[in-house]
Parts: sequence; structure tokens; C-alpha cells
Amino acid sequence: MTMIARLRNPVQDYAWGSTAAIPALLGEPNPGRKPQAELWMGTHPKGPSDVLWDGAWMPLADLIARQPDAILGPAVAARFGGKLPFLFKVLAAAQPLSIQAHPNREQAEAGYARENELGIPLDAPRRNYRDPNHKPETICALTPFWALRGFRVLREILAYFNRLGTKAFADEVHALGNTLKPAGLRRFFEAIMTAERERQQLAVAQAAKNAEIMREKDPVFDWVVKLNEQYPGDIGVLFPALLNLVCLQPGEAMFLPAGELHAYLDGVGMELMANSDNVLRGGLTPKHMDVPELLKTLSFASGRVDILTPETRPNGERLYPRRAAEFALSAVRPEPGTPCLSPADRSVEIMIGIEGTGRITEEPGGGSVQMGQGVSVLIPAAVPRYRLEGAGLFYKAGVPPEEGNG
Repeated sequence: MTMIARLRNPVQDYAWGSTAAIPALLGEPNPGRKPQAELWMGTHPKGPSDVLWDGAWMPLADLIARQPDAILGPAVAARFGGKLPFLFKVLAAAQPLSIQAHPNREQAEAGYARENELGIPLDAPRRNYRDPNHKPETICALTPFWALRGFRVLREILAYFNRLGTKAFADEVHALGNTLKPAGLRRFFEAIMTAERERQQLAVAQAAKNAEIMREKDPVFDWVVKLNEQYPGDIGVLFPALLNLVCLQPGEAMFLPAGELHAYLDGVGMELMANSDNVLRGGLTPKHMDVPELLKTLSFASGRVDILTPETRPNGERLYPRRAAEFALSAVRPEPGTPCLSPADRSVEIMIGIEGTGRITEEPGGGSVQMGQGVSVLIPAAVPRYRLEGAGLFYKAGVPPEEGNG
């Protein structure tokens, strides 16, 4: 029996999704032109994958529950309670996602328990915590990928707000200029987020009008105009002046720890995170927002964004810096005639083809699976070694060994 097994994965059709990117990857038609936002690979209850095992499709979570040591590896099974610790996604944004942050583990556990005690259904729109887990994540660009991530250097924030001419927030901007420290940033952010709706709308209108004049000079102003066109009057329209505006080029990545305010604006990427769906929103969304709860989770550190680039290993795998205990991301592009061999210290992995074709073969003397664009596979820990050959680009999620956490 070939232990490397095909996956069948759900697609989330959120309104901000692209109508073309995921259908093109999967080679499937989309005659209704429905937005397809995320392809999920994992065991999260909101969108679990199926696996083709012993000739039949079954839920991936059920397979792991039956054979945790064989699928996850004994060490990973012990560390994570017999559960797959990560969720792997293809994310395709044609419109901005909400301004958001994710809780740390302690906040998630407390919030999940509190909302359970209050009797809030897990699928209720006003629910903040849908599981008790934290959600560190890495996003890696497949196309040019625009995003907002983390508070800017404080003097930049002050300069942008002054140039946008948000007179409705003149007092708050003046106070920030007098206290260019994290405490001053927290007071500024809380003040604009809790201001009366009419004053927020006036500030946004003032900013959008001035940004229109300057939009060709700086992408920050261009995004203020774009966001106001999609979410007129929303406080999130001001966030390109508040957060770092980043355009990741294909192959570049960034890590988002708990408490880091961010939003994905446009592009297609690979997203890898701890197995959670906890989101606290602050703007650019018609969905539930809980500003007091968001404020509890946020980090008000400010500074530049650390862009992650992969390190090429001797086996041809390009490994991104590991920043979380639950997951490690890598890209594999075999050279013609030179197969990529798996590392010896591996555990459970999920791999997906992004472009081209290839074949993944168990060693020694095992079966193989044809890989192609949109094809995803589970590679159990019980597979001793495997080789990947062909001509294509493949992304892989795994779990780092315990001593590699960080």
C-alpha cells in the first residue's frame, strides 16, 4: 500500500475571494463566478479535508485519530494531543480582508471558555473565539501580495496623518506627537477606534479627499482611496497610514505572531497557521467587531516588517525561518534530473502542487503519486523517506522538531 495519500479539500467562498485563482489552480470551472477565497488543507472542524486511504475516502481527522503515531509521528502526537497542529491554505484575495489580530493561547483558552459559559453558539456571528487555540501564521506570496502588517514607526504614523489632514482627529494626532511611545500609540489607537461614528466618518472623508490628490505619489494614499471606495467611511480606511504597507513579491513571506494587527489586501499566497480560526476584527468588514476585546490582545510595538526569505537545503528544499512550534513552511522546486530527497528528521507533512508536474515516491521501494497543479497529498510520518522529481513548484507544510521551535 502507498502511504502517501491524495487529499480532497474544501474551498471557503468568502465574499472577498477571487473568482479565478483557486479554480485555475484546481483546474475546475467556476461557471457561477462565485468568489473562492481559501482552500483549506487540514482537520479544522469548519473545513476538514478528506484523505484517500486504502481505496476509500475518509475524514483526515478520523485517520489521524485511528493511527496518530503513524500519521503524525510519535513525538508530534505526544506534543499536540494526537491532533494535526497546523492548518494549510491557499488564500486568494481579490478584495481586502478585515483589519484583524489573533489572540495568544492563554487569551484564546479564556475567551473560548467564557463564551461557552455565556451559551454563545460556535457559529454565532457575535462569537469571537471559535476554538481554544492561538493562531500564529505565515503568509507566503505566490503573486505580488499587498498587505498591512504591524504598526509603523511612530514618526511615520504622525507624518501620514498630518498629510492626510484628518482634522476631525486633530486633538488625537496632536497628543500622539507629544508622546511618541507605545503608550501614546495605544491611547491614539483606542481614541480613534472608540470615537463617535460620525466623527470617524468625517475623518475618513477628509483623508480620502486629500489622498486622492496624492495617490500617484505614494501607494499609501492610493490604498486609502481604494479602501474608501470599497468601505466608505469605515475607520479601517485610515489604516494604511497606521500600519506598514507591504507588497510581498512571489516567494517572499512574513510571520504574524499573536497580537499583531494586520490585513491582507490583494493577491494569492500560501498561508500556514496553527489550527485555529480565532479572529478579532477592527475594520473593513460588515462582520462582528469587538473593539474592547481587540484592544486586550494587541501589541503596540512599532517598527519595520521582517520579510522572510527561504534558505536552500542540500536536498533542494527551500525552508522558511521557523517561528512557531506548530508548523514549518517550505517550497520545493526539483531540478530536471535531480530529485529532491526528504530530510531524515521529518514528521507529518502536507504538500500541494502550484505549477508544473512531478512524482512523489516512497523509499525504499514504495509506491508513488503523480503530482500536478492543485494536487495535494498527505505524507505520513511512517513514510521513512521519499523523493520528489519533475519540473514544478510545490509547497509543503510540516512540523518542526521540538528543538527547532522558535
